[in-house]
Amino acid sequence: MALKIDQKSGWQDWANIVLAVLLFITPWVFQFTTPTDTTGASETNAVSAAAWNAWVSALVVAALAAAALLRFAEWEEWLNAAVGIWLVVSPWLLGYVALAEAMWSAIVLGALIAISSSWKALETRSGGWRATA
Repeated sequence: MALKIDQKSGWQDWANIVLAVLLFITPWVFQFTTPTDTTGASETNAVSAAAWNAWVSALVVAALAAAALLRFAEWEEWLNAAVGIWLVVSPWLLGYVALAEAMWSAIVLGALIAISSSWKALETRSGGWRATA
């Protein structure tokens, strides 16, 4: 049985899947999977929080975007937007602001996910963007 893409799905869902993949690999790319100095427990906790936050958030975003591709529902987009907003504020809430690469990857990718998802939800609600003369 072949999977059929929902006609209401747009480029935003595909973009969120790509962003989720990027988010998932950031702990390895920017090397914040293990602390550089193993003497500090707070650094170990921050590194662990940053990495796990990226991995779990990426899986949630990818799952919601894939679900939206298969059967679109507006709530999936709003939930993905909420995950994007979570990513933007998570460095402060989870205490990894000192890890610059982890912080900025969460902020940038989270903002892009939130914008993309909100765009799709608003576009669907308004019936699509139309140019007026």
